[in-house]
Amino acid sequence: MYDIGTIKIRAHEKGLLFKDTEFADILGSGRYWFFNPFAKTQVEVVSQRKPWLLHDELDTIIKSGKLGPEATVITLDDFQRALVWVDGRFDCILGPGTYVAWNTQKEIRVETVDARTNLFAHPSFNVIMKNASAKEHLNAFEIEEGHKGVLYHEGKRTAVLDPGTYATWKNVGKTRLFHRDLREKVLDVAGQEIMTADKVTLRMNAVLAYRISDVAKSVEVAADVEQSLYREVQLALRSEVGSRELDALLSDKDSVTQSLENTVRRQAATMGIEIISTGIKDIILPGEMKQLLNKVIEARKASEANAIMRREETAAMRSQMNTAKLVESNPALMRLRELEVLEKVATNSKLNIVTGEKGITRQVMNLL
Repeated sequence: MYDIGTIKIRAHEKGLLFKDTEFADILGSGRYWFFNPFAKTQVEVVSQRKPWLLHDELDTIIKSGKLGPEATVITLDDFQRALVWVDGRFDCILGPGTYVAWNTQKEIRVETVDARTNLFAHPSFNVIMKNASAKEHLNAFEIEEGHKGVLYHEGKRTAVLDPGTYATWKNVGKTRLFHRDLREKVLDVAGQEIMTADKVTLRMNAVLAYRISDVAKSVEVAADVEQSLYREVQLALRSEVGSRELDALLSDKDSVTQSLENTVRRQAATMGIEIISTGIKDIILPGEMKQLLNKVIEARKASEANAIMRREETAAMRSQMNTAKLVESNPALMRLRELEVLEKVATNSKLNIVTGEKGITRQVMNLL
Protein backbone atom coordinates (compact mmCIF):
# COMPACT_ATOMS: atom_id res chain seq x y z
CA MET A 1 0.00 0.00 0.00
CA TYR A 2 1.31 3.43 -0.97
CA ASP A 3 0.37 6.81 0.53
CA ILE A 4 2.40 9.21 -1.72
CA GLY A 5 5.00 9.15 -4.40
CA THR A 6 5.68 6.97 -7.43
CA ILE A 7 3.98 3.59 -7.79
CA LYS A 8 5.13 0.96 -10.26
CA ILE A 9 2.69 -1.76 -11.22
CA ARG A 10 4.27 -4.64 -13.12
CA ALA A 11 2.72 -6.61 -15.97
CA HIS A 12 1.39 -9.41 -13.73
CA GLU A 13 -0.02 -7.00 -11.15
CA LYS A 14 -3.04 -4.78 -10.63
CA GLY A 15 -3.50 -1.74 -8.43
CA LEU A 16 -6.62 -1.23 -6.33
CA LEU A 17 -7.15 2.52 -5.99
CA PHE A 18 -9.02 3.83 -2.94
CA LYS A 19 -9.94 7.47 -2.27
CA ASP A 20 -11.25 8.46 1.10
CA THR A 21 -11.32 4.70 1.92
CA GLU A 22 -13.73 4.03 -0.93
CA PHE A 23 -12.82 1.93 -3.95
CA ALA A 24 -12.27 4.11 -7.02
CA ASP A 25 -10.53 2.18 -9.78
CA ILE A 26 -8.28 -0.68 -10.88
CA LEU A 27 -4.89 0.35 -12.21
CA GLY A 28 -3.13 -1.63 -14.92
CA SER A 29 0.61 -2.10 -15.39
CA GLY A 30 2.69 1.14 -15.47
CA ARG A 31 4.20 3.86 -13.29
CA TYR A 32 1.95 6.23 -11.33
CA TRP A 33 2.62 9.33 -9.23
CA PHE A 34 0.26 10.61 -6.56
CA PHE A 35 0.30 13.84 -4.58
CA ASN A 36 -1.37 12.76 -1.37
CA PRO A 37 -0.59 15.16 1.49
CA PHE A 38 -3.57 14.09 3.57
CA ALA A 39 -3.22 10.34 2.88
CA LYS A 40 -6.67 10.20 1.33
CA THR A 41 -5.48 8.20 -1.68
CA GLN A 42 -4.32 4.63 -1.29
CA VAL A 43 -3.23 1.95 -3.77
CA GLU A 44 -3.07 -1.74 -3.00
CA VAL A 45 -1.00 -3.81 -5.43
CA VAL A 46 -2.15 -7.41 -5.95
CA SER A 47 -0.51 -10.14 -7.99
CA GLN A 48 -2.46 -11.88 -10.75
CA ARG A 49 -0.17 -14.87 -10.43
CA LYS A 50 -2.23 -15.78 -7.40
CA PRO A 51 -5.54 -16.92 -8.86
CA TRP A 52 -7.79 -15.51 -6.16
CA LEU A 53 -8.49 -11.88 -5.39
CA LEU A 54 -9.01 -11.65 -1.66
CA HIS A 55 -10.14 -8.35 -0.14
CA ASP A 56 -12.48 -7.04 2.53
CA GLU A 57 -14.14 -4.75 -0.04
CA LEU A 58 -14.56 -7.51 -2.61
CA ASP A 59 -18.32 -6.90 -3.00
CA THR A 60 -17.71 -3.18 -3.67
CA ILE A 61 -14.98 -3.96 -6.21
CA ILE A 62 -17.28 -6.38 -8.06
CA LYS A 63 -20.22 -3.98 -8.10
CA SER A 64 -18.04 -1.20 -9.52
CA GLY A 65 -17.73 -3.08 -12.81
CA LYS A 66 -14.03 -2.26 -13.01
CA LEU A 67 -12.79 -5.85 -13.02
CA GLY A 68 -13.49 -6.41 -16.71
CA PRO A 69 -12.68 -9.58 -18.64
CA GLU A 70 -9.44 -10.19 -16.76
CA ALA A 71 -11.32 -11.59 -13.77
CA THR A 72 -13.90 -14.33 -13.33
CA VAL A 73 -16.62 -13.63 -10.78
CA ILE A 74 -18.15 -16.66 -9.08
CA THR A 75 -21.41 -16.25 -7.13
CA LEU A 76 -22.86 -19.22 -5.27
CA ASP A 77 -26.16 -19.39 -3.37
CA ASP A 78 -26.87 -21.51 -0.30
CA PHE A 79 -27.32 -24.77 -2.24
CA GLN A 80 -24.56 -24.32 -4.78
CA ARG A 81 -20.96 -25.46 -4.68
CA ALA A 82 -18.18 -24.77 -7.19
CA LEU A 83 -15.42 -27.12 -8.31
CA VAL A 84 -12.45 -25.06 -9.49
CA TRP A 85 -9.59 -26.18 -11.76
CA VAL A 86 -6.50 -23.98 -12.19
CA ASP A 87 -4.25 -24.72 -15.18
CA GLY A 88 -5.94 -28.10 -15.60
CA ARG A 89 -5.39 -29.17 -11.98
CA PHE A 90 -8.10 -29.35 -9.36
CA ASP A 91 -7.69 -26.44 -6.96
CA CYS A 92 -10.55 -26.32 -4.46
CA ILE A 93 -14.24 -26.58 -3.61
CA LEU A 94 -16.04 -23.29 -2.97
CA GLY A 95 -19.05 -22.95 -0.69
CA PRO A 96 -21.81 -20.30 -0.78
CA GLY A 97 -20.50 -16.78 -1.37
CA THR A 98 -18.86 -14.52 -3.95
CA TYR A 99 -15.36 -15.04 -5.32
CA VAL A 100 -13.07 -13.43 -7.88
CA ALA A 101 -10.37 -15.31 -9.80
CA TRP A 102 -7.82 -13.68 -12.13
CA ASN A 103 -7.76 -15.40 -15.51
CA THR A 104 -4.87 -13.62 -17.26
CA GLN A 105 -1.99 -15.56 -15.71
CA LYS A 106 -3.90 -18.78 -14.93
CA GLU A 107 -6.47 -20.83 -16.82
CA ILE A 108 -9.50 -20.98 -14.56
CA ARG A 109 -12.32 -23.50 -15.05
CA VAL A 110 -15.32 -23.48 -12.73
CA GLU A 111 -17.95 -26.20 -12.48
CA THR A 112 -21.06 -25.31 -10.48
CA VAL A 113 -23.05 -28.13 -8.86
CA ASP A 114 -26.30 -28.30 -6.91
CA ALA A 115 -25.59 -29.70 -3.45
CA ARG A 116 -29.28 -30.51 -2.90
CA THR A 117 -28.69 -33.73 -4.80
CA ASN A 118 -26.82 -34.61 -1.59
CA LEU A 119 -24.77 -37.48 -3.05
CA PHE A 120 -21.61 -36.21 -4.69
CA ALA A 121 -20.50 -38.00 -7.85
CA HIS A 122 -17.88 -36.88 -10.34
CA PRO A 123 -15.50 -38.45 -12.89
CA SER A 124 -12.59 -36.92 -10.92
CA PHE A 125 -13.98 -38.12 -7.57
CA ASN A 126 -10.71 -39.59 -6.26
CA VAL A 127 -8.69 -36.48 -7.13
CA ILE A 128 -11.24 -34.14 -5.57
CA MET A 129 -11.46 -36.18 -2.36
CA LYS A 130 -7.69 -35.86 -1.83
CA ASN A 131 -7.95 -32.06 -1.81
CA ALA A 132 -7.89 -30.32 1.58
CA SER A 133 -11.11 -28.43 0.85
CA ALA A 134 -13.02 -31.72 0.43
CA LYS A 135 -12.99 -32.30 4.21
CA GLU A 136 -14.67 -28.93 4.74
CA HIS A 137 -17.52 -29.53 2.30
CA LEU A 138 -17.95 -33.32 1.97
CA ASN A 139 -18.63 -36.30 4.24
CA ALA A 140 -16.82 -39.35 2.88
CA PHE A 141 -17.85 -42.94 3.66
CA GLU A 142 -17.24 -46.44 2.34
CA ILE A 143 -19.49 -49.42 1.63
CA GLU A 144 -17.54 -52.63 2.19
CA GLU A 145 -17.59 -55.73 0.00
CA GLY A 146 -20.61 -57.94 0.59
CA HIS A 147 -22.62 -54.95 1.85
CA LYS A 148 -24.99 -52.35 0.43
CA GLY A 149 -25.96 -48.93 1.69
CA VAL A 150 -29.27 -47.07 1.65
CA LEU A 151 -28.98 -43.27 1.63
CA TYR A 152 -31.75 -40.97 2.87
CA HIS A 153 -31.88 -37.19 2.56
CA GLU A 154 -34.52 -35.20 4.42
CA GLY A 155 -36.38 -38.43 5.11
CA LYS A 156 -36.49 -39.59 1.48
CA ARG A 157 -34.52 -42.48 0.01
CA THR A 158 -32.12 -41.07 -2.57
CA ALA A 159 -29.89 -44.02 -3.47
CA VAL A 160 -29.06 -47.68 -2.90
CA LEU A 161 -25.29 -47.94 -2.95
CA ASP A 162 -23.08 -50.84 -4.01
CA PRO A 163 -19.63 -51.43 -2.44
CA GLY A 164 -17.32 -48.46 -2.98
CA THR A 165 -16.35 -45.01 -1.69
CA TYR A 166 -18.90 -42.18 -1.65
CA ALA A 167 -19.38 -38.66 -0.34
CA THR A 168 -22.30 -36.40 0.56
CA TRP A 169 -22.45 -32.63 0.83
CA LYS A 170 -22.33 -31.05 4.25
CA ASN A 171 -24.75 -28.40 5.51
CA VAL A 172 -27.55 -29.13 3.04
CA GLY A 173 -30.05 -30.95 5.26
CA LYS A 174 -30.27 -34.14 7.28
CA THR A 175 -28.60 -37.16 5.71
CA ARG A 176 -28.65 -40.74 7.03
CA LEU A 177 -26.90 -43.84 5.75
CA PHE A 178 -27.84 -47.44 6.60
CA HIS A 179 -25.48 -50.36 5.98
CA ARG A 180 -26.74 -53.88 5.34
CA ASP A 181 -24.67 -57.07 5.18
CA LEU A 182 -25.82 -59.18 2.19
CA ARG A 183 -23.85 -62.28 3.11
CA GLU A 184 -25.51 -65.44 4.42
CA LYS A 185 -26.13 -65.42 8.18
CA VAL A 186 -27.24 -68.03 10.70
CA LEU A 187 -29.83 -67.26 13.39
CA ASP A 188 -30.01 -69.56 16.42
CA VAL A 189 -33.39 -69.70 18.18
CA ALA A 190 -32.47 -71.67 21.30
CA GLY A 191 -34.17 -72.71 24.54
CA GLN A 192 -37.79 -72.22 23.44
CA GLU A 193 -40.19 -73.70 26.01
CA ILE A 194 -43.37 -74.74 24.17
CA MET A 195 -46.44 -76.76 25.16
CA THR A 196 -47.80 -79.35 22.73
CA ALA A 197 -51.48 -79.98 22.03
CA ASP A 198 -51.54 -82.77 24.66
CA LYS A 199 -50.10 -80.44 27.33
CA VAL A 200 -46.50 -81.66 27.33
CA THR A 201 -43.96 -78.87 27.88
CA LEU A 202 -40.72 -79.29 25.99
CA ARG A 203 -37.73 -77.22 24.93
CA MET A 204 -36.71 -76.75 21.31
CA ASN A 205 -33.67 -75.36 19.53
CA ALA A 206 -34.12 -74.17 15.94
CA VAL A 207 -31.64 -72.73 13.43
CA LEU A 208 -32.26 -70.49 10.43
CA ALA A 209 -30.00 -69.53 7.50
CA TYR A 210 -30.94 -66.31 5.71
CA ARG A 211 -29.69 -63.34 3.74
CA ILE A 212 -31.02 -59.90 2.84
CA SER A 213 -32.43 -59.78 -0.69
CA ASP A 214 -34.08 -56.32 -0.71
CA VAL A 215 -31.88 -53.76 1.05
CA ALA A 216 -34.30 -50.85 0.96
CA LYS A 217 -37.20 -52.93 2.31
CA SER A 218 -35.04 -54.32 5.12
CA VAL A 219 -34.30 -50.76 6.25
CA GLU A 220 -37.79 -49.33 5.93
CA VAL A 221 -39.86 -52.21 7.32
CA ALA A 222 -37.87 -53.20 10.42
CA ALA A 223 -35.57 -51.21 12.67
CA ASP A 224 -33.72 -54.40 13.68
CA VAL A 225 -33.99 -57.07 10.99
CA GLU A 226 -32.42 -59.88 12.99
CA GLN A 227 -34.57 -59.23 16.07
CA SER A 228 -37.73 -59.12 13.96
CA LEU A 229 -36.81 -62.36 12.22
CA TYR A 230 -36.08 -63.99 15.59
CA ARG A 231 -39.55 -63.02 16.80
CA GLU A 232 -41.20 -64.43 13.67
CA VAL A 233 -39.41 -67.77 14.12
CA GLN A 234 -40.49 -67.87 17.77
CA LEU A 235 -44.14 -67.30 16.93
CA ALA A 236 -44.14 -69.75 14.02
CA LEU A 237 -42.45 -72.42 16.14
CA ARG A 238 -45.02 -72.06 18.93
CA SER A 239 -47.86 -72.24 16.42
CA GLU A 240 -46.55 -75.39 14.75
CA VAL A 241 -45.70 -77.26 17.95
CA GLY A 242 -48.78 -76.12 19.85
CA SER A 243 -51.08 -77.61 17.20
CA ARG A 244 -49.53 -81.11 17.40
CA GLU A 245 -49.47 -83.86 20.00
CA LEU A 246 -46.13 -85.12 21.26
CA ASP A 247 -46.25 -88.45 19.40
CA ALA A 248 -47.02 -86.73 16.09
CA LEU A 249 -44.28 -84.19 16.69
CA LEU A 250 -41.62 -86.80 17.42
CA SER A 251 -42.64 -89.12 14.58
CA ASP A 252 -42.83 -86.44 11.87
CA LYS A 253 -40.27 -83.76 12.71
CA ASP A 254 -39.55 -83.16 9.02
CA SER A 255 -43.14 -82.08 8.44
CA VAL A 256 -42.90 -79.61 11.31
CA THR A 257 -39.65 -78.21 9.89
CA GLN A 258 -41.14 -77.78 6.43
CA SER A 259 -44.27 -76.08 7.74
CA LEU A 260 -42.14 -73.81 9.94
CA GLU A 261 -39.97 -72.81 6.97
CA ASN A 262 -42.97 -71.98 4.79
CA THR A 263 -44.49 -69.76 7.48
CA VAL A 264 -41.24 -67.93 8.24
CA ARG A 265 -40.43 -67.52 4.55
CA ARG A 266 -43.68 -65.60 3.94
CA GLN A 267 -43.09 -63.27 6.88
CA ALA A 268 -39.42 -62.74 6.05
CA ALA A 269 -40.24 -61.73 2.47
CA THR A 270 -42.13 -58.68 3.80
CA MET A 271 -38.87 -57.54 5.44
CA GLY A 272 -36.72 -58.07 2.35
CA ILE A 273 -35.19 -61.31 3.67
CA GLU A 274 -34.67 -64.57 1.80
CA ILE A 275 -34.78 -67.77 3.86
CA ILE A 276 -32.15 -70.27 2.72
CA SER A 277 -32.87 -73.14 5.12
CA THR A 278 -34.61 -73.92 8.40
CA GLY A 279 -34.02 -76.77 10.82
CA ILE A 280 -34.98 -78.05 14.27
CA LYS A 281 -31.76 -78.98 16.05
CA ASP A 282 -33.05 -80.44 19.32
CA ILE A 283 -36.26 -81.47 21.05
CA ILE A 284 -35.59 -81.68 24.80
CA LEU A 285 -38.19 -83.44 26.98
CA PRO A 286 -38.65 -83.15 30.79
CA GLY A 287 -36.91 -85.82 32.89
CA GLU A 288 -40.08 -87.71 33.89
CA MET A 289 -41.31 -87.67 30.29
CA LYS A 290 -38.03 -89.19 29.15
CA GLN A 291 -38.44 -92.05 31.62
CA LEU A 292 -42.00 -92.71 30.47
CA LEU A 293 -40.97 -92.69 26.83
CA ASN A 294 -38.07 -95.03 27.59
CA LYS A 295 -40.49 -97.47 29.27
CA VAL A 296 -42.86 -97.25 26.32
CA ILE A 297 -40.04 -97.89 23.89
CA GLU A 298 -38.73 -100.76 26.03
CA ALA A 299 -42.17 -102.40 26.16
CA ARG A 300 -42.63 -101.88 22.44
CA LYS A 301 -39.27 -103.46 21.65
CA ALA A 302 -39.97 -106.39 24.01
CA SER A 303 -43.29 -106.97 22.29
CA GLU A 304 -41.62 -106.87 18.90
CA ALA A 305 -38.97 -109.36 20.12
CA ASN A 306 -41.63 -111.76 21.41
CA ALA A 307 -43.50 -111.58 18.15
CA ILE A 308 -40.31 -112.37 16.25
CA MET A 309 -39.55 -115.35 18.51
CA ARG A 310 -43.07 -116.73 18.03
CA ARG A 311 -42.77 -116.37 14.29
CA GLU A 312 -39.43 -118.20 14.34
CA GLU A 313 -40.81 -121.05 16.53
CA THR A 314 -43.81 -121.43 14.26
CA ALA A 315 -41.58 -121.58 11.22
CA ALA A 316 -39.35 -124.22 12.89
CA MET A 317 -42.32 -126.41 13.81
CA ARG A 318 -43.74 -126.08 10.31
CA SER A 319 -40.36 -127.15 8.89
CA GLN A 320 -40.24 -130.21 11.21
CA MET A 321 -43.76 -131.19 10.22
CA ASN A 322 -42.90 -131.00 6.55
CA THR A 323 -39.77 -133.11 7.15
CA ALA A 324 -41.78 -135.82 8.98
CA LYS A 325 -44.24 -136.06 6.11
CA LEU A 326 -41.40 -136.53 3.61
CA VAL A 327 -39.70 -139.25 5.71
CA GLU A 328 -42.97 -141.09 6.20
CA SER A 329 -43.66 -141.25 2.48
CA ASN A 330 -40.05 -142.06 1.45
CA PRO A 331 -38.25 -145.04 3.20
CA ALA A 332 -34.95 -144.28 1.46
CA LEU A 333 -34.97 -140.78 2.94
CA MET A 334 -35.62 -142.39 6.34
CA ARG A 335 -32.52 -144.55 5.93
CA LEU A 336 -30.44 -141.45 5.11
CA ARG A 337 -31.71 -139.73 8.24
CA GLU A 338 -30.81 -142.82 10.29
CA LEU A 339 -27.27 -142.71 8.90
CA GLU A 340 -26.99 -139.00 9.86
CA VAL A 341 -28.04 -139.87 13.41
CA LEU A 342 -25.45 -142.66 13.61
CA GLU A 343 -22.77 -140.26 12.34
CA LYS A 344 -23.53 -137.83 15.14
CA VAL A 345 -23.53 -140.62 17.78
CA ALA A 346 -20.24 -142.05 16.47
CA THR A 347 -18.59 -138.66 16.80
CA ASN A 348 -18.53 -138.94 20.63
CA SER A 349 -18.21 -142.80 21.06
CA LYS A 350 -16.88 -145.98 19.43
CA LEU A 351 -19.57 -148.32 18.06
CA ASN A 352 -19.56 -151.63 16.18
CA ILE A 353 -22.78 -151.96 14.21
CA VAL A 354 -24.06 -155.05 12.38
CA THR A 355 -26.96 -154.38 10.03
CA GLY A 356 -29.74 -156.86 9.35
CA GLU A 357 -33.26 -156.99 8.17
CA LYS A 358 -34.52 -154.76 10.90
CA GLY A 359 -33.98 -151.03 10.92
CA ILE A 360 -30.63 -149.62 11.85
CA THR A 361 -32.14 -147.32 14.40
CA ARG A 362 -33.73 -150.21 16.33
CA GLN A 363 -30.41 -152.11 16.42
CA VAL A 364 -28.63 -149.06 17.74
CA MET A 365 -31.22 -148.70 20.50
CA ASN A 366 -30.68 -152.36 21.52
CA LEU A 367 -26.92 -151.84 21.69
CA LEU A 368 -27.36 -148.85 23.93
